[in-house]
Amino acid sequence: MAGGKRVIVGVSESPASLAALRRAVAEARRTDALLVPVLAWMPPGGERAYRSHPVPQLRSRWEQEARRRLDTAFEQAFGGYPSDVDVHPLPVQYAAGPALVQLADQHDDVLVVGTGRRGRLRRLVHRSVSRYVLAHATCPVIAVPPPDLMRELSLPARALRKLPVMDTPQWATAVRG
Repeated sequence: MAGGKRVIVGVSESPASLAALRRAVAEARRTDALLVPVLAWMPPGGERAYRSHPVPQLRSRWEQEARRRLDTAFEQAFGGYPSDVDVHPLPVQYAAGPALVQLADQHDDVLVVGTGRRGRLRRLVHRSVSRYVLAHATCPVIAVPPPDLMRELSLPARALRKLPVMDTPQWATAVRG
């Protein structure tokens, strides 16, 4: 993938990731760039476990699942792949942060990641991809904040009780954008 402008975006099907995907598509349209949505995945048990007992059929299934998850993210965000943007979906078997930083290695690349509020336990167990990317990327990075709905849902329970009751679920319109 050498030459030309690229917008590289991390995809994971989370609400923050879908917001980043929407922003990345808008950036690719604006700059007439190739859109490279990346879904990084690791074998269950980790890379070391897989290397000690490799099963090529399982690896193939995991990669197919990663491709399906990329398709699902576009389905959720747009109803399918946009026809007015060149898209090169890329599932990669690697840790998400390092994969994105290594792929965004050209001077005119733009890297888009979703950010989100995470609890202390999640931060201990899972590293923040957006923090890794912001600390290590050599190209411009667009960090997309979580959607308003995600911020509302991450409020403490006492704050959720104060939210108004609605007849139609707000998430139905908020998720589609």
